[in-house]
Order: sequence, then C-alpha cells, then structure tokens
Amino acid sequence: MSNTLFDKVWDSHVVRHVEDGPDVVFIDRHLVHEVTSPVAFLGMKSRGIEVAYPERTFAVADHNTPTINQHLPVTNIESKNQLEALEQNTKDFGISHWGLGHSKNGVVHVVAPENGVIVPGATVVCGDSHTSTHGAFGAVAFGIGTSEVEMVLASQNIMQSKPKKMRININGELGKGVLPKDVALYIISKLSTSGATGYFVEYAGDVFEKMTMEGRMTVCNLSIEMGARGGMIAPDKTTFDYVEGREFAPKGEAWVKAMEYWKTLKTDEDAKFDSEFTFSASDIEPMITYGTNPGMGVGITSDVPEVEDTKEGKDTFKKSLEYMQFQEGESIIGKKIDYVFLGSCTNGRIEDFRVFAEAIKGKKKADHVTAWLVPGSHIVEAQIKEEGLLDIINEAGFELRQPGCSACLAMNEDKIPAGKLSVSTSNRNFEGRQGPGSRTMLASPLVAALAAVNGVVTDPRKA
Repeated sequence: MSNTLFDKVWDSHVVRHVEDGPDVVFIDRHLVHEVTSPVAFLGMKSRGIEVAYPERTFAVADHNTPTINQHLPVTNIESKNQLEALEQNTKDFGISHWGLGHSKNGVVHVVAPENGVIVPGATVVCGDSHTSTHGAFGAVAFGIGTSEVEMVLASQNIMQSKPKKMRININGELGKGVLPKDVALYIISKLSTSGATGYFVEYAGDVFEKMTMEGRMTVCNLSIEMGARGGMIAPDKTTFDYVEGREFAPKGEAWVKAMEYWKTLKTDEDAKFDSEFTFSASDIEPMITYGTNPGMGVGITSDVPEVEDTKEGKDTFKKSLEYMQFQEGESIIGKKIDYVFLGSCTNGRIEDFRVFAEAIKGKKKADHVTAWLVPGSHIVEAQIKEEGLLDIINEAGFELRQPGCSACLAMNEDKIPAGKLSVSTSNRNFEGRQGPGSRTMLASPLVAALAAVNGVVTDPRKA
C-alpha cells in the first residue's frame, strides 16, 4: 500500500485506533508556554499525577514577556503571575524551563528548532496554533487546547481523529522580491481561511525544495491560517544539514540510525491525496493583506478588491474594509503606514533580519514610523550582532528589542495604538490582534523594511 508522508509519520505513532473514533497518538515532543499551561498543571496537581515523560516536554516563556528591560521585574500583574506559575510548575514536575533571562529563551517555535528539539518524523504538539511551524522538518506538528495539554503531560498521548490529506504543489522560479511569506500568503488568498479545514497539508514542488529551513518554517507556520490542522514538507539534505549537531539532535550511532529512517520519509509515488492544488511560481507577486484575516491578501500592486471579486461574504467584506478604513478599488501602493513589526514565530529568524537589514542599508527610517524589530530568540539576537546587522539597523535609525512574541498578539506591552496602521511580518491580522483598534497589513520582511524607510507601502521590485 502506498502512503503519503503524513500517513507514514501519523500511522507510526498510533498507539491505539478507536473504532469509529479517534486515534490515540504518541507524542514525541511537547512544547509548553506560560499562557495555555497553568490550568493544565493545576489539573495534574489536583489529581496527584506526575508528568509521564518530563524529558520530552520543553517549557518556554514568550507570549507575556516584555521585549525591553528584561532584566527588570515584570510589572504587569497577569504576566508576572503566569511567568512565575510556569517557573514553579516546571520545577515541581521536573521539566526543563527556558524562562525569561535564560540563554535559550525566545519564541517557542523559534527556539525549539534552533536547539534541535524538532527532528524529522516526530510528532509535536503545543498549546499554540502555530505549532504547525515544525512541519517544515517532516514532522506532524499541531496546536492543542489546554485540556489536551494536560492529557499529554499525564500520558504523552493524545486522542485525535486523523485529518484528511491535501497536497499543494508549486513549481518554477519565484520572481524578484518574492519570499516564502509571499508564497504562503498567496496560497491562503487562493484557498481562503477555511479552504484547508479538516486537512493536513503537504507542500511539494521545487519551490519548497529550494527553500531554506527558515523559509519552510514560515510557510508551515501559516498552514493554520487556511484552516489546516498542520502542514509539512518532506525532509531532505537541507533538513538534515540544519538539524545535525544541534544540542538535542541525535548524536553518533543514534544519528546514523535516525538518518536511515528519515530518508524514508517521503510520499510514495502513487499515494493518493483527498485534495490537491497546483500553482505556478511565476504567478506569485510580493503579497500584502488589506483586510482582517490572512486570506484577504493580494499582490502588492493590486488595488483593494471589489466585493464581488473576493471569497468573503458581502457583510464580512464590508465590515473588514470599514475597520481597516480602506475603500474598494483603492490603491495599496503608496498607502501611508504608522508602525512596522519585524518578528514573531513567522518571521523572527536570522534570515528575516538579514533581508530587513539589506533593504534598509544606507537608508533612514521614516520619521513618522515606529518600528519594533524583535528577534525570535537570544541566538538570533547574537547572530544579528555577530554579522554586523545591528550596526546597519542602528545607523538607519532603528533599535533592536529583546526576544519575545511582542506585537504579534499584543499580550504584552507591545501594542499598536488604536487606529494606527501597521505593516507586520506576523501571522494574523484579525481585528485588535496587535492591540485594540489597531489595523494590520501582513507582509514579508522585505515589504516591511521598505515601508519602514519610505513611510508608505512600496513595491520591492521597484525600490
């Protein structure tokens, strides 16, 4: 029987299949953060249960952390309580804790791959929807709820119905100024935010094969934004080279054995998918969103669509434009912006900062623009300094903040003020996502960089 990549990983982790019900799936890596874990740990304590495999759980503080003056006490009471709860809970249950101030601290979906926690063929869960990021390694990775966090802590298993399978193929050469973020936003604009609901997506074709691991992580990160349970890319030499030598990756004979298995992780030639889409790389432009969900995106030179030209319902579309203060048929190029955010689990890696720095080199930040440049980890922060990118950033009038989720979800001090327009490299542009009343346009680090120096939305192909 021929199998897809997803079948091979999922089926190899099924401990028990419940007839006419879900599968009981063993979880290799459990990532935990301070927001969705307190109630789960409380449940464990109330039942007197120990964590089944503490060495398979990795806890990181990221959502509620400040991105300036991290050496000072956290003043926000809710944030302080959650951070202290995570520290105490991990201590009580013998779980590793990469808290605020720890050298491995940062955004959970950035630091886990950096440290070799994520490997091909693994099952990975976290109480965070963008766990899909780790599918870039050929892993089955998906977000879970708080009750499920407790289930995994207690048993290292989870009950899940097996999703359907979708493949998205893109071949050809990407054009000038088109980055992995644009590829992902293009796919979502074509499928809509619900187009992959109920599916696990495999991304295939030479566009993804040519991407770096960081680019693949960006694409898989956004799988959830089209409704998918997760997304994945078959592991190859690019994957193996990235993983090799990292702290928690296999070593010696274990590495050799792992490689033998990892090389089998690809879809069989005649395997069947429940749904399949094919796009051409040449059709993808630098993308930007104009509405209040990630599917409301267009090529950067396009105008805001007319209602009849979108996949949105009329009422939803009208409400979205009203919130964004945009008009049907209005040009997006040249639109004045107020804030720029570079960071998040989508685009907070070193390659994103390299792109941003190259684009602003020799230029100056627009006076009216506030820019928050937030690395995804202390490792990224160190690389920025070592590679001389910080000098470019500072000379252009920007400042580098400290690692954290920051303005991606505004659960900390980094909130875009009401009515202000942000070009953001994060993953969601819902109403109020970056702060109450804030307006968000999602884009790549390149588009964000040019908006920051020009003060307006700019086509990177003409910059």
